[in-house]
Amino acid sequence: MLNISRAQQDKIKLLKLLILDVDGVLTDGRLFFDDNGREYKCFHARDGHGIKLLRQSGVEVAVISGRKSNSVALRMQSLGVDLVYQGHENKRAAFAEILQNLNLRPEQAAHVGDDVLDLPIMLQAGFAVAVADANFAVKQRADWCTLAPGGLGAVREVCDLIMQVQGTFEAMLQNYL
Repeated sequence: MLNISRAQQDKIKLLKLLILDVDGVLTDGRLFFDDNGREYKCFHARDGHGIKLLRQSGVEVAVISGRKSNSVALRMQSLGVDLVYQGHENKRAAFAEILQNLNLRPEQAAHVGDDVLDLPIMLQAGFAVAVADANFAVKQRADWCTLAPGGLGAVREVCDLIMQVQGTFEAMLQNYL
């Protein structure tokens, strides 16, 4: 397991929800457009598998993004993630709605972000995570920072960490051994 403090472990043990930003977290943050204005995003397969494993372990996953993209909706649908909130520049309202719908408290949620737009939720969530290449202000306010950059395995790192601390990782691994 990664080297984390007892206080970090205590926060992780309470988690029942992982909330992810999209651009810069599930993707590397770059935006690709073709000549017709269609947007393209690139998602990492390991991040997707980590999301599936985490959901199987009993932790729900949600996405809150300031931008709207059909590719995000399609990717989340393929992963079984139903809690997809796009076009929410004010992410606090989406956060509150998700907590209410799942009957959870803020300390039962983790949030992974990369830029200052994510701070309102990160500061309310029970466990705030910054990806390795996050803005310095986000890293300073995070409970934990990933080793991998956004879009390149950071989400998988968070999923694995949660499962390790909650004691569900080895059971998930047994399915592959």
